[in-house]
Amino acid sequence: MQELPVISNVNESTSVVKKPNWLRVKLPTGENYRHVRNLVDQHKLHTICESGNCPNMGECWGEGTATFMILGNVCTRSCGFCAVATGRPDAVDWDEPQRVAEAIHLMKVKHAVLTSVDRDELKDGGSIIWHNTIKAVKSLNSDTTLETLIPDFKGKAEDIQRVIDAAPEVVSHNIETVERLTRQVRIQAKYRRSMEVLKILKQGGMRTKSGIMCGLGETKEEVLQTMQDLVNSGVDVITLGQYLQPTRKHLPVVRFVHPDEFAEYREAGYNMGFDYVESGPLVRSSYHSERHVIPGYGKNKWLQEKQMLNIE
Repeated sequence: MQELPVISNVNESTSVVKKPNWLRVKLPTGENYRHVRNLVDQHKLHTICESGNCPNMGECWGEGTATFMILGNVCTRSCGFCAVATGRPDAVDWDEPQRVAEAIHLMKVKHAVLTSVDRDELKDGGSIIWHNTIKAVKSLNSDTTLETLIPDFKGKAEDIQRVIDAAPEVVSHNIETVERLTRQVRIQAKYRRSMEVLKILKQGGMRTKSGIMCGLGETKEEVLQTMQDLVNSGVDVITLGQYLQPTRKHLPVVRFVHPDEFAEYREAGYNMGFDYVESGPLVRSSYHSERHVIPGYGKNKWLQEKQMLNIE
């Protein structure tokens, strides 16, 4: 039997794997980028783009879009991959939903993404603020579609239902890694609980989405099994991207996955039944998310590509 890679202790981790050429990222520049940054600063908003050190921030902000992080920028969980600070969060800011809605209105975006830190210390897990923010955004931005990347709310159905009742176009909850590595990568999370959250969302009529990071020590077979588990949970959209170590204190990169392997996952995902598969080294959960709202968009594009290859 092949010996599976083991993630080393976070405190001992160092990045010894050299970054390949396909992971080069351009520095953020341009007038639109500066405009978005000014709005975010002016309205005292948090974005996962900054807190998560997203490699696509320059591209997305340059197009006038951003992923807003609500409920503060301090998380109650300590995931081994995440650059967001862990600790005791500030008190809930009940004015935040309106500020987020106003910022999206000023940015004039057609599609917005909301995410949040985990707020396990709150009785409602932050779900009331989630509900209020979605409602505020939709009230002030009637033409804006909305994706919400939510925490697991410890699997509490009533908290998940608040998001469903607010009716965003897409609800995403990331599985992040394969089942074997979940305890190391998502320390306070549970693989099967996340799958159950996604099932509840689908049963509530939501268009659902999830994401996997590659390069943490998982095998190809484990990635494919995770993808199948997500299909079985009713997930419509999946994103697969390369894990990048935020700092030396975080989990190390075990390997850099070649673009050809991501292409294999894309093909396998559509064959499994996903409606949209976004797969590539620099793919992150909210990358090209405006396309993920449209049923059939990804699968139809994939079928057209296959037809063109057959013609040639």
